[in-house]
Amino acid sequence: MGIFSRLTDIINSNLNALLDRAEDPQKMIRLIIQEMEETLVEVRSSSARVIADRKDAQRRLERVRKDIDDWEAKAKLALSKGREDLARAALAEKQSLTDEADILDRECAALDDHLTQLSEEIGQLQQKLNDAKAKQKALVMRQQTVTTRMKTRRQLHREHLQDAFEKFEHYERRMDSMESELEAQDLGRGRGLAEEIDSLAEDDAVNAELERLKADLENKAEKKG
Repeated sequence: MGIFSRLTDIINSNLNALLDRAEDPQKMIRLIIQEMEETLVEVRSSSARVIADRKDAQRRLERVRKDIDDWEAKAKLALSKGREDLARAALAEKQSLTDEADILDRECAALDDHLTQLSEEIGQLQQKLNDAKAKQKALVMRQQTVTTRMKTRRQLHREHLQDAFEKFEHYERRMDSMESELEAQDLGRGRGLAEEIDSLAEDDAVNAELERLKADLENKAEKKG
C-alpha cells in the first residue's frame, strides 16, 4: 500500500508529521519521493491526454463554425434565387451545427478548466516534491554531521586515552628514575659507611700495634736500668 492514496493526500500532506512518526525517516522520505514522482508522471500524462482532447475539440469546433458559415451563405444564395424552401433547409442545417458548436464550446471550456486544475495540482505537487527532496538532503547532511561528530568524538576519546597512557608511562618512567637515583644514593652511602667502619677497625689495629711498641720500649728501658 502506498503512503498516499490520492493526489490531494500528497498536496495536503504534512511531511514533517510523517517523518516524525517514522521509525526510519530516511527510508520514509525515499518512499515519499518515489510516490510523488510516480504521481507526478501520472498527472502529467493525464494533462497530456487532456491537452490532446482540447486540441481535437478545438479543431472540430473550427470545422463546425466553418460549416455554419457555409450553410449561412447557402441559405442567402437560395433566398436570393427565390428558393425559400432551400433557404429554410440550409438554415435548419446551420441550426443543427450551431447546437453542435455550443456543445463543443462547453467541452473546450470544461477541458480548459481541467487543464487549469491539473496545472495547479502539478505546481503544488512539484513544490511538495521539491520540499521532500530538500528534507531528504537535510536528513542526509544531518546524518553525515552526526556520523562525523561521532567519529570525531571517538577519535578524541582515543586521543585522550592515548594521552593518558603516555602521561602514565611518563610518570612511571620518572618514578623509576627517581627510585633509581635514591637507590644509587643509598648504595653510595652504604659504601661510605662500610669504609668508615673498616677505617675504625684499621685505627684500632694501628693503636694496638702502637701500644705494643711502647710496651716493648718501656721493657727494654727497665732492663737497662
